[in-house]
Amino acid sequence: MVICSSPRCLLLAGAFIVAFTYGAAAQQPANPPAAAPPAAAPAPAAAPALPPGSPLIGRPAGSEAAAKLAPVAPPPIPAALDKLPTAKLKLPPGFNIEVYAAGMANARSLAEGDKGTVFVGSRLVDKVYAIANKDGKREVKVLASGLYRPNGVAFKNGTLYIAELSKVSKIDKVEDNLDSPPKPTMIYDNLPKDEAHGWKFIAIGPDNKLYVEVGQPGNNVLHDDAHGQIRRINLDGSGAEVVAVGVRNTVGFDWHPETKQLYFTDNGRDWLSESVPEDELNRVTKVGEHFGAPCCLQGNIVDPEVCWGKSCSDYTPPLTLLSPHSAPLGMRFYTGNMFPKAYKNAIILARHGSWNRSNKVGGDVLLVKLNKDGTVKSKEPFITGFLENNSYIGRPVDVLQMKDGSLLVSDDYNGAVYRITYGKPKVAAR
Repeated sequence: MVICSSPRCLLLAGAFIVAFTYGAAAQQPANPPAAAPPAAAPAPAAAPALPPGSPLIGRPAGSEAAAKLAPVAPPPIPAALDKLPTAKLKLPPGFNIEVYAAGMANARSLAEGDKGTVFVGSRLVDKVYAIANKDGKREVKVLASGLYRPNGVAFKNGTLYIAELSKVSKIDKVEDNLDSPPKPTMIYDNLPKDEAHGWKFIAIGPDNKLYVEVGQPGNNVLHDDAHGQIRRINLDGSGAEVVAVGVRNTVGFDWHPETKQLYFTDNGRDWLSESVPEDELNRVTKVGEHFGAPCCLQGNIVDPEVCWGKSCSDYTPPLTLLSPHSAPLGMRFYTGNMFPKAYKNAIILARHGSWNRSNKVGGDVLLVKLNKDGTVKSKEPFITGFLENNSYIGRPVDVLQMKDGSLLVSDDYNGAVYRITYGKPKVAAR
């Protein structure tokens, strides 16, 4: 390395530095363009829009626990006879359970004919089934197909009534024509077509009128005067009248055998939390009574999303609460003589079981005993075992007292109907 210190040497060195710097600068553009920004990451694909009335509408965003919750789909085909869970179901001492009939996809609502035929509706398939007794054997027939959500069935004086999503039809002299039934004849079609809570439950009251529920068209929404109610019509479809309002979604009701008052289950809203609101059992004491939905939940919570400033004191409170999201569905008063005396005039109530709870509840059948004034005295388990290790091995939907005092329970998860008897069984359960 050479170090110079003379004036001439320093001058030459300075000239070299200036020349080098200038030359380097001359090789660059006078106004270099700004550096291009880094390529943006592709935007995440938008989640597909949920269909109107989807039960997932309102699910809390950003909640890992909520993201795991969705309706429980049943198996695609009915369970084989040897796969049905009767051996795992628990009943009080002295009671027996057997398979009454199987192989009916999505078996839901039940009705019994004058000649002992049991009619079975469905919600996810297009069929109504008939379980016929012939030569001491039971045979399952497809009574009607090509229907749309034919959940509700009721029977009176030889006629079967079928409720689809938006209409009610009938088949006259149905038990005389099980092998070649005519197509259902529509009697009433003034029902909303909303998919949300659109499947119908029907029953015929002591006033000889057909009662049909119309659920809310969404999780918990302010709705028009055609929703959130129980109606009744004459058996020819005329004379429609609203009996009760403020009903979110009932899929089971019956009349007290003595007072003739209407009792109904009601399913509470979703996505408020896992622990509230609780589902309800209600009683109608006057025509037009308001039971709170969508404003008042479980009788004491004002819904903060749709009814701010309202008061639950403006509505009829529930008779009793049935646990949060337990999905109480079919219920019947037991009036038979086969079961012990303590069951007389008590309510037998099926809880389908929750889907929007991390720790599921329901999946059972309850016995609800009443006081003399019709209020609830007690609730106790009657059939348990459908829920095992937080998963379903069956899901009870409807109950039906048979003429002999035995009880039928439908299971839409397995596509089966079970029969409950009391006392020593005459034949081995199959």
